[in-house]
Order: sequence, then structure tokens, then C-alpha cells
Amino acid sequence: MTTSHTSDTNGAAAPEGQDEAVRAELSRLRESIDNIDAAVVHMLAERFKCTQQVGHLKANHHLPPADPAREARQIARLRELAENARLDPAFAEKLLNFIIAEVIRHHETIAKSS
Repeated sequence: MTTSHTSDTNGAAAPEGQDEAVRAELSRLRESIDNIDAAVVHMLAERFKCTQQVGHLKANHHLPPADPAREARQIARLRELAENARLDPAFAEKLLNFIIAEVIRHHETIAKSS
């Protein structure tokens, strides 16, 4: 037995007869997700531009690449922001730890090249 399919606006197969309104809503939501993903990438790029400047400042003044006290404050701050935004604080902490590790790696690279 074969089932006829049509394609939705994202190219995925949809069962024939599926409500057009559902496909339109799915497409609208996915478009919003794509826009948010783009904004996140651009915000991260801006953040890394700032942290690169911090890395150069630290290297020029012989400061260590990592600042555990600052990192702890940032994690606590981000966890609180996440709770207020109804986002899992553990997820927010994991994300920040990933970003911090990358920043420290950049700072170490800058320090070695100075």
C-alpha cells in the first residue's frame, strides 16, 4: 500500500490531506527559529569581538587568560537570568562554560603570540 505525499514549504514530505494551516504554522515557526539562530550567531560574534579585546589587554599587561572569580560570578548571573527567563539554569551554565572555555583558549593563543 502506498501513501501519496506532498511537499511542505521546507521540502519535507507531508501526508496528503494534511491541513494547510498546520503546514503554514510549522513553516512560520521554523522561519522564526531560523531568525533566532541567526541572531544568536551574530550576538556570539559580537561577544567574541569583545573578549578578543580583553585577551589583548590581558596579554599586554601580563594578566592570566582565565579569571575564575569572574567566571563564577558570570555563571551565577547567567543561572539567575535563565531562571527568570524560564530556561533550564543547568543548560545555561553548560552553554556559558563552553563559551568560557573557548574564550580562555583564545586568550592563551593571544598571550603566546604577544
